[in-house]
Amino acid sequence: MFAETSLIIYTSIVQGFFYFITGIWPIISMRTFQRVTGPKTDNWLVNTVGVLVMVIGAVLILAGIRENVTPEIFVLASGSAAGLAAIDIIYVTRKRISSVYLLDAFVELILVIIWMYTYSILWRQ
Repeated sequence: MFAETSLIIYTSIVQGFFYFITGIWPIISMRTFQRVTGPKTDNWLVNTVGVLVMVIGAVLILAGIRENVTPEIFVLASGSAAGLAAIDIIYVTRKRISSVYLLDAFVELILVIIWMYTYSILWRQ
């Protein structure tokens, strides 16, 4: 049980930093963000999503550092990862966004798998 508890704390912190960094990136430098991800037509929307992803990241970091990863954090983390992966996959296949987003989808799906694994051990009782 200790290993699973450590895994969930570590996952919360790692996902939190991943989200915080990817969320702040377009806010700090839209030019470099678009160089990697492709051109965008609505920069305000990119910044809005960035802020929301940053906030999710900050919550996940805080929960992990405080070792207080509750079922609510599980829903926030796994739901965000699943939703972002779905958006990535749907819009890459529709050719609306760059295929580089499939790398993000891959990471998001790994996070979902880890969260599902820890949920099945820690909270399903």
